[in-house]
Amino acid sequence: MAIQWYPGHMTAARKKAAETMASTDVVIEVVDARLPEASTNPMVRELRLQRQRPCLKVLNKADLADPDVTQAWLTWYRRQDGMRAVALSCRKPGEVARLPALCRALAPHRADNTKPLRMMIMGIPNVGKSTLMNVLLRRKLAKVGDEPAVTRAQQTSQLDIANWLTDTPGLLWPKIEHASDGLMLAASNAVGRNAMLDEEVAGFLAAVLLARYPQALARRYALAAGALPALDAVAVIEGIARRRGLLLRGGLVDREKAARVLLQDYRDGLLGRISLETPATRSAMLQTSEAPAVAD
Repeated sequence: MAIQWYPGHMTAARKKAAETMASTDVVIEVVDARLPEASTNPMVRELRLQRQRPCLKVLNKADLADPDVTQAWLTWYRRQDGMRAVALSCRKPGEVARLPALCRALAPHRADNTKPLRMMIMGIPNVGKSTLMNVLLRRKLAKVGDEPAVTRAQQTSQLDIANWLTDTPGLLWPKIEHASDGLMLAASNAVGRNAMLDEEVAGFLAAVLLARYPQALARRYALAAGALPALDAVAVIEGIARRRGLLLRGGLVDREKAARVLLQDYRDGLLGRISLETPATRSAMLQTSEAPAVAD
C-alpha cells in the first residue's frame, strides 16, 4: 500500500508560502531527526531555491534519534551549499534560542540591523514547527498537537526589534515517490490516520528494529534476544501481542492492537533513541529505486 496524504488546505498553504518566500531572508526547515530526508519536503527545497534563499536545517526531536546517526546527518547536510544544519530538541529552550543567531550568519546583508531579519519556519506536519515558534516567542501563540496538520494558516510575529518570524502550516507533497518514505512518515505520525494501515506501518517499523535495533525490542517487550534473528516482522508483532495479553477470542493474537502499541512506543521514545534512516541507507535506497529494470 502506497501512503499518500495531501489534504486540500495544503494547496492554499503552498501558494501562500511561495508569496511569503519573496520577503523572507532565511528558511528554517524543521525535519524529524529520526528520518531527516524522508521528512524533507521537496516542495520546500524548490520554493527556497527559486528565490535563492539560504536554509537552516533543524533536525528536531534529536533526543529521540540515534546520536551517532544524527551526527552523520549533520556532516552530510553541512557539505551542501547555502545550508547550515543543527540538531536539537524543542523541549530544551536553550538549544532553540540559538536559532536566530545561526540564521543571521546565513544572511550577512542583515548584519547592519537597518532592517529586521525575516525568518520563515517550514516543514512537514507534526515535526514541531509550532512548538519551535512558541519556544522562540516564549509564549504560546501557535497551536500545537500530537496529530498532523494542526496549524492551518500562517502566523507572523516579532521576536524582537531585529528579528521577525513566520510559522507556516505543515506541508506534504502531492505524491510521495518512495514507499519507504511514506512508511517512515506514517510511523512517525506525520500523515493522517486515514492514509495508512497500522499493521503495515508497524510491520515496516518492526523490520527496521530487527535489522538495526534488536536490543530495543528485547528490552521493551521482554522478547528473547537470542530468538530475534530467527523472527520476521509479523512474528515480532505477534510476540508483542502475547506479552501484552492482546488476545482475541479463541486465544488468537490481536495484531492490530499490538501494531498500535509498537507505533505509539516508538513515537513516545519508549524504545530508546531510534533513527529510521542513515545517509548510507538513504543512498542505497535511492540507488535501488533509480536502477534500470533488467529484462528477463
